[in-house]
Amino acid sequence: MSLDIEVEAWRVDPATLRDVVLNRAMIESRLDDCTELERVWILSMLGRVQEAVAEGRLLLSHSQDRFRPLLVLAHAYQRQYRWHKAAKLHEEALRMAGTTIREALVRHQIGRRLFDEARYRDAAAEFEWAHDLYRTAGRARPAKAAHQAMLRARQLARQY
Repeated sequence: MSLDIEVEAWRVDPATLRDVVLNRAMIESRLDDCTELERVWILSMLGRVQEAVAEGRLLLSHSQDRFRPLLVLAHAYQRQYRWHKAAKLHEEALRMAGTTIREALVRHQIGRRLFDEARYRDAAAEFEWAHDLYRTAGRARPAKAAHQAMLRARQLARQY
């Protein structure tokens, strides 16, 4: 008898809102068989941010649709604490979002960046916006994640 057990490779830490690698080997194994876009994200997750930035910049320069490459490159910059570079990419992605779901995705990413910067009130506002957009679009799971992130940001805003 074979059991299909889904092993969790990573999760978002509810206290820090940062991606946490739980199964490094599993994530590393995906590097050989993934898209260029996924590769940039995976490299960032693994802490190989210089590689992620280099590959992300190359990907962005060759992409017809810049939306997702902007977000994964912003994520890599964020992992390097290069807030200004990440913010510029987030703003460009926001301008080209074009749909409620894509705008919600960018708002959530902006919220995570602001949270990392300890700008908790601003982060809470972005998470609230993302929550409303996801909820309106009928996306329950990301709406819940945005709501939980908003509550955490508000909690920290009250403390500081």
